[in-house]
Amino acid sequence: MRSLGEFFGQGVRQTLFHKVSQAAKTSLRIELLLAVPVNINDTVDRDQRGSAIKAFLLIIALTSMLGLTGCSQVMPTLASEQAGNSAETFGGGGRPAAVNWSRSAVYGRNGMAATAHPLASQIAIDILKQGGSALDGAIAANAALGLMEPTGNGIGGDIFLIIWDPKTEQLYGYNGSGRAPLGRSLAELKTQIVALRESGAMPEDMLGMPQRGSLPVTVPGTVDGWFATHKRFGKLPMSDVLAPAVRYAREGFPVTPVIAYYFGRNLAAFKAQEALIEELDNAAAIWFPDGATPQTGDVFRNPDLANTLELLGEGGRAAFYEGKLAEAMDAYFKRIGADMRLEDLAAHEGEWVTPGRVHYHGYDVYELPPNGQGFAALQMLNILKQVDLRDYPRGSAEAFHYMVEAKRLAFEDVARYYADPAFAEIPFESLLSEDYGKERFALIDPARATSEFGPGEPKLEGEGDTTYLTVADADGMMVSLIQSNYRGMGTGLVPDGLGFMLQNRGELFSLDEDHPNVYAPGKRPFHTIIPAFVMKDGEPFMSFGLMGGAMQPQGHVQVLVNIIDFEMDVQTAGDAARFNHDGGRQPTGVDEDLLGTLLVEPGVPAETVEQLRAMGHRVEVDGTGGPFGGYQAIMRLPDGVYVGATEMRKDGTVVAW
Repeated sequence: MRSLGEFFGQGVRQTLFHKVSQAAKTSLRIELLLAVPVNINDTVDRDQRGSAIKAFLLIIALTSMLGLTGCSQVMPTLASEQAGNSAETFGGGGRPAAVNWSRSAVYGRNGMAATAHPLASQIAIDILKQGGSALDGAIAANAALGLMEPTGNGIGGDIFLIIWDPKTEQLYGYNGSGRAPLGRSLAELKTQIVALRESGAMPEDMLGMPQRGSLPVTVPGTVDGWFATHKRFGKLPMSDVLAPAVRYAREGFPVTPVIAYYFGRNLAAFKAQEALIEELDNAAAIWFPDGATPQTGDVFRNPDLANTLELLGEGGRAAFYEGKLAEAMDAYFKRIGADMRLEDLAAHEGEWVTPGRVHYHGYDVYELPPNGQGFAALQMLNILKQVDLRDYPRGSAEAFHYMVEAKRLAFEDVARYYADPAFAEIPFESLLSEDYGKERFALIDPARATSEFGPGEPKLEGEGDTTYLTVADADGMMVSLIQSNYRGMGTGLVPDGLGFMLQNRGELFSLDEDHPNVYAPGKRPFHTIIPAFVMKDGEPFMSFGLMGGAMQPQGHVQVLVNIIDFEMDVQTAGDAARFNHDGGRQPTGVDEDLLGTLLVEPGVPAETVEQLRAMGHRVEVDGTGGPFGGYQAIMRLPDGVYVGATEMRKDGTVVAW
């Protein structure tokens, strides 16, 4: 749904500010109603709401008198691109609850699933009704998403989970990221990259690791993550858990609008980089037959993936890393001249890890430690708690400025310290210490964007595509799961007859021998995907996540600030207009724009945009929705009732039982 600001347009909004009385603007907080998400029911009393309605009617009258339509500057949505201009010239309706640009959260008691696809959410609930745990439901939904949302995830990628177990009353973290081939040295890798450059296969502007083909392939960790967590927290046999995805893969399902859009984008990317990809015929046969992509409403099938998932249900983890599937992957690697081998698959093992914690305004926020970037969100919160953002209006330039500068400071440390801890010494405790948060906050100029930050010096003390989902059950178990193939659909490589694409996560290795994230045989690369969990007074409060590369930690922080500081509900907090700071120092050591570009959605007020520019930020308004992530969340109320939210920028649905 659109805000009033989106409906009337930036120019009209500015005109209305001149025409509407100052009194009306004050009582309505018009600058927020027109553009910035704010829950009037939460922030305005009964008398004020009456004034707000009167002021809104005044806006309508003024609009009519001025003869304004306000359509010319509204950014098109995916729907409007498909349906012509009707969506740009016709605004949304009203709501008796929440606000006009957001929908209601979903409430339930016996179980809940929030995913990026309606069918995946329903599958998770069906598994719960069969007696499965929240973990069973999460795996079932993830398997279905690998089929239904292959533009973001699949069993050729990696997985991370945070699980709240009500029996032990503990949080458990699992790092299911894969490693580089054991038989390829850094020197050999650099020689291969030079050869690609000299042949013209690798574009000159593609710095560091190649984005496609076999060189960025790392061992897929998802299947290991499924079976490791299922052994501990599953109830149903894995064959039953995977059965719904198997059925849909054979019988077919209708393609949703956002996925159809990303199919088109990915095909264009593969064609542009085809010289890097050893073979693209297998991928084309499944997803791009005759050079076309599945369109919205088309019934799509993937019988090869059905067979693969069925083998996993029958043969377990070993089928993927040692058995028939591993052998098929090994034969494929040899056929295309890739470096990955059966031995690399057999050697893989994920890792149970302890989530890191930062206390923020009465809440304990948990993220997984590196090689992922979850600690960046915690570092941001540790910096931001040095200032009370409630002193500034939500959507103000001041609030945005502090969050953006905190992101830039945190990402300086991401680029300097975040890597595989088996290969690099990482100052885990110091990065999240109170003193370090204060030290980094002191570097923020409240009036201007700092042109360049450097990494801190904590003491050593001993454009991604992803899916996020969360599932909760009647026993109180809550699962926060994120899974990805990384860029686009992955490498473009599909092992013969298996129906899934291999990830290109190795693109995030550095080639700088002095960098902690430098490539090494058997090493895990820096990772972007991060699940999150929030506790309140020792009890589970919210399982949530937000997909989308470097957007993830800054998206986590924006959602939490909306909920904790500005008291927005779980759905409205995600629908609210976001920013995405793109740039800064990189964990790859290449393509660094230290000031970066601040992307904001059209719902951010024009005056905020202009003030941020005056403060030195490089601001661009982006109305596509793509750079701003995909949010899912389940909140648990004190009486055990679940409240779920899903991302309006995706095709997702929350299903409750």
